[in-house]
Amino acid sequence: MPTWDPAQYLHFDDDRTRPCRDLVMRIALEAPRCVVDLGCGPGNSTAVLAERWPAAAFLGLDSSAEMIETARRTSAERESRAAHAAGMSWAVGDITTWTRETSDTYDLVFSNAALQWVPDHATLYPQLLAHVAPGGALAVQVPDNFGAAAHRIMRELAASDAWRSRFPTRGVREWYVHDLTFYYDLLVPHATRIDAWSTEYLHILPSPDAIVEWYRGSGLRPFLDALSNEDKPRFVDAFRTEIHAAFVPQPNGSVLFPFRRFFLIVYR
Repeated sequence: MPTWDPAQYLHFDDDRTRPCRDLVMRIALEAPRCVVDLGCGPGNSTAVLAERWPAAAFLGLDSSAEMIETARRTSAERESRAAHAAGMSWAVGDITTWTRETSDTYDLVFSNAALQWVPDHATLYPQLLAHVAPGGALAVQVPDNFGAAAHRIMRELAASDAWRSRFPTRGVREWYVHDLTFYYDLLVPHATRIDAWSTEYLHILPSPDAIVEWYRGSGLRPFLDALSNEDKPRFVDAFRTEIHAAFVPQPNGSVLFPFRRFFLIVYR
């Protein structure tokens, strides 16, 4: 798993949280009593869940201790200003391990932009659904743009003659997702209903450099983690050069940055 910097990730808080809000508002559960947010990051997704269901009890789980510390701190600050979200608890843990070892069930098992980092979806997703209480739901959002320009650039750059020798011979473990039909066929035998859709968000960023900063908080992390401290900034600079060539600013200087995501809600 890549390492995570909460401050870098939250640099685009509004843009990163918008898909989460879209997913939460489409979940057809009236009043779930217990909710788990898997891969909760700095707690921005858990806060969205608490806004909709303030009476619920929440568990936020993330593999990054730094992310959980940020989530715990910001949650305490919110609780001091409002009466809701008092039922928050946080844990550092791996999603695969949690899924395999816990016996708890939840009215809502939720994950926003995290499961693309977790292996073996054919095993993982049915196990996640098994942790959903009868009448509850599994709700997931993941990126669906593995072939987008920025991702192609980072992969091609890492495989180039200038950089290949600086990376592990086994390559870099990137995120991945299957297509929607894979998840539908996998989960429909266990579901009462499935709601699935995809959306391409058009983020308006101030410059091509903002795209670099976006990926420094997410998709670039596995590549940077594999490099020496000396090579990290050089790779970012090389990535920046290619991003500037691929994303031409509009006349006002802004850059249109498309980002496709897919959404899945499975009712048990």
